[in-house]
Amino acid sequence: MSITFTLNGDLRRLPAETPPAQTMLDWLRAAGLPGTKEGCAEGDCGACTVVIEHPDGARSPVNACLMTLGQAHGLALRSVEGLSAPDGAPHPVQAAMLAAEATQCGFCTPGIVMSLYAHARMGGDAHEALAGNLCRCTGYRPILDAMAALPAAEDAAPSCPTTDVTAFGPPGHRFFLPRGLDETLALRRAHPDAWLLAGGTDLGLRFSEHRENPAAIICLRDVAELRGISARPDGISVGAAEPYAALLDHMAHDAAFEGFAGLLRRLGSRQIRALGTLGGNLGTASPIGDALPPLLALGARLSLVGPGGARDLAVEDFLLGYRRNALKPGEVIARVFIPRPTPGAIFAAEKLSRRHDQDISAIGLAVLLERDGDVITRARIAHGGCGPMAARAPEAEAVLEAAPFTEAQARAAGDALARAITPMDDLRGSAEYRRVAARNLLIRLYWRVARPEAATEIMALPTPHAPRFIAP
Repeated sequence: MSITFTLNGDLRRLPAETPPAQTMLDWLRAAGLPGTKEGCAEGDCGACTVVIEHPDGARSPVNACLMTLGQAHGLALRSVEGLSAPDGAPHPVQAAMLAAEATQCGFCTPGIVMSLYAHARMGGDAHEALAGNLCRCTGYRPILDAMAALPAAEDAAPSCPTTDVTAFGPPGHRFFLPRGLDETLALRRAHPDAWLLAGGTDLGLRFSEHRENPAAIICLRDVAELRGISARPDGISVGAAEPYAALLDHMAHDAAFEGFAGLLRRLGSRQIRALGTLGGNLGTASPIGDALPPLLALGARLSLVGPGGARDLAVEDFLLGYRRNALKPGEVIARVFIPRPTPGAIFAAEKLSRRHDQDISAIGLAVLLERDGDVITRARIAHGGCGPMAARAPEAEAVLEAAPFTEAQARAAGDALARAITPMDDLRGSAEYRRVAARNLLIRLYWRVARPEAATEIMALPTPHAPRFIAP
C-alpha cells in the first residue's frame, strides 16, 4: 500500500518502500522540484512553504520541512513549480511580485510567493500572512505592494485523491492514519512505543533536524472524534487534533476569547497554525508552549481516552514537569474544554519574545480576574518560560483576591510572582530579565484596564503606505 497525494494537479503514488517519515521538503528536492528551499529546517523561515489545497477551495500554507510524506497522504499540494500556466506564463502572484520589484535572490522568494498564493484566496491581514516568511532582502514595502496588487484568486482547487489506505511504509517503519478513536486505541495497544503525531510542528524537528525514523507512527489527523470545535454557553470544546487555524477562526468571532485569539495570532505563523494543535502543545508539555498559560488561567480541562475508558483532568493536573504529562499507557488526549470568562471578568494572554510574530516565547503570562464590582473575587495567573513547566502562580493570586484591582495591588502581585518563579538563563533572556518582565506584565495589565486609551503598541505601518522614494 502506497502513500498517495496530488501534487500540482498530478496524482503521485509513491513506491511502497518510501519512508513515510521523510519530510516533504526532502522528497520534493529529490524528485527534481528544487524551487522549495531549505533554510532552517525548523519551520521558522518559510523558504520551504508549500500549500495544501482543500476541496472547498481553501488554501493552507505549510512548512514542507516539518510535514512528513505520511501526513500528505490523501491531500492535494502545490509547490512553486505548479504555479505557472501550461504555456510557462507566470502566475498572477509571481507577476505581481515582479512588478513590485519584490523578488529577492531566489532562495526565499519561492516561499513568499506560496504564502501570497494562499493569501490571495484566504485574505486577512497582510503582515500576518507574511509572518512565517522571515527574509526581507527587499524590505517589507515591495512585498506589501505586491500583495495589494493581487487579483482575486480564480484557480480551481484540484481534487484530492480518493483512498482507503490507512497504513503504509516498509517493515520496521510503519505509518498509520486511523479514521476513528477505537482504531486509534487498538493501534496504541498493538504499538505501545509508536509516536503519536498530530500536526508535528514540534515533534517534526525530530524528523527534519535529528533524522529520526521511528518504527511506528500513529497520525491523528483523520480521527473524527479528535476533530471539530463546538460552542457551549459555558465555553468551547476543541478536538485535540484540530489545527490552531480553525481555533483562531472560531475565537476571532467570539468577544469573550479576544485575548486568547490575540495570542493565537502570534503562535507560530499561518504555516505552523495550519498543522499545529492544542493536543500537540499539551502532549509535548514544553515549558514554553504558548497555549498552556491561557489554558491554565482559564481552568481548561481535558478529556483523556484509553484502555480504561474516559477520564476528565484539569490541565494543571495534566502537566507534571519538564516534558512530562499525566497520560497513562495507551491513552490519547481527545478534547480540550476551555471555559468562557464570566461577564465582566478581565482576561489577558501575554507573550514576550525577540520578534513579535513567529518566535519562541521568552515568557508567557495569562491572567483571569473575576470581579464583583471593584473587588476581585477570583484570580488565576499562569506563566510559561519561568520554570520546568507552565504553571499557576498561587502566591500572586492570593495578593489580588478579595481586594480592588489597584496599581499597588498589581505591583504587590508582580513582586510575589517574581519571587515565586524559578526561571533560567538562556539565549532568549536571563533569569533576572524574566523575573522583572513577569512582574511588569502584571503592572502593565493594570494600566491596560485603568487607562485603555493609553495602551498603544505599534506593530506595523498602516496601509496603504506612503509613496516609495527611489534615489536617482
